[in-house]
Amino acid sequence: MVTISLCMIVKNEESCLERCLNSLKGLVDEMIVVDTGSTDRTKEVANAFGAKVYDFKWTGDFSEARNYSFSKASCDYIYSADADEELDEANRERFLQMKRDLEELDIDIVQMYYCNQLSFRTVYNYDRELRPKLFKRVRYFVWEDPIHEQVVLDPVIVNSEIEIIHNPAENHSSRDLCSFRKAIEDGKFLSRRLYGMYARELMMSGTDDDFFKAKRFFEESLQDTHRSLDEIKEGSCILSHIAVIEGDVAALLKYALKDAITEMSSEVCYELGDFYYSQNDYDEAIVWYYNAAYECESILDIQKSKELPRLAIAKCYKALGNNELAQDYEKEALEVQKEE
Repeated sequence: MVTISLCMIVKNEESCLERCLNSLKGLVDEMIVVDTGSTDRTKEVANAFGAKVYDFKWTGDFSEARNYSFSKASCDYIYSADADEELDEANRERFLQMKRDLEELDIDIVQMYYCNQLSFRTVYNYDRELRPKLFKRVRYFVWEDPIHEQVVLDPVIVNSEIEIIHNPAENHSSRDLCSFRKAIEDGKFLSRRLYGMYARELMMSGTDDDFFKAKRFFEESLQDTHRSLDEIKEGSCILSHIAVIEGDVAALLKYALKDAITEMSSEVCYELGDFYYSQNDYDEAIVWYYNAAYECESILDIQKSKELPRLAIAKCYKALGNNELAQDYEKEALEVQKEE
């Protein structure tokens, strides 16, 4: 049977690390825990499970810490996990069967289902998605084709049925937003993926201060010819929100129109609803909240097209004295929330 190294980076995870390691006990052959500055009992918990614990000075770069953890592994495969993940008994069995199967297969990466996202308002707008979680530690390059031969470069990836339960004890958005800001301050270019994740994290969890600190970056990004139309729309969502906070009508119009280059997003419609609600123009607010809920789609925060605009419509009808319609929309908001 192949051997597996568990590799983790942690900081102040005593509340959930024991649950995670318990769920992997007997499945992995070594546990590598890289601590980036815990002040609680995290390292004690890891040591109790026989983990090899290493200290790593936090640099603000998650990849550096992950790479360091991988460098300490010695088994055939590396399983990358976070402290707020766990496997239930059914998925422990699937994991063990996968481990047996890998003995007969030449697989580079195994993907597993990451579950329970929507319960915790994470930056992912879906509840179950495949993610690469298990990696062959040493990859051998071979030649293929009898003529015009070439080295095989593409990894062999398989999808498993293993489901990992994501069960965070706290929201990490503040930490993540600080990391985004540090990367920008260090002059690093945010890739298409990270740009969208920064915008999504702000929209779903950011405070007013987080938005203000991001303002200059997104303003400049809309002038960057390297940014795609999707990124322009995402940046426009962020800047529209800031305009509503600041009561800047001209800026709201500017960024709402940028979003309207294609079909408007639910997020910008929702911001327009918020603006008109702040002006006590409840009828106009209803129009835009309605568009957010029924006519458009979300690009950052799925709840801006689900229960949130419906609850906002209910709030408007209450302000207008129509409690019957308000109750109808509140009921619909609850039904939409259950569907998620």
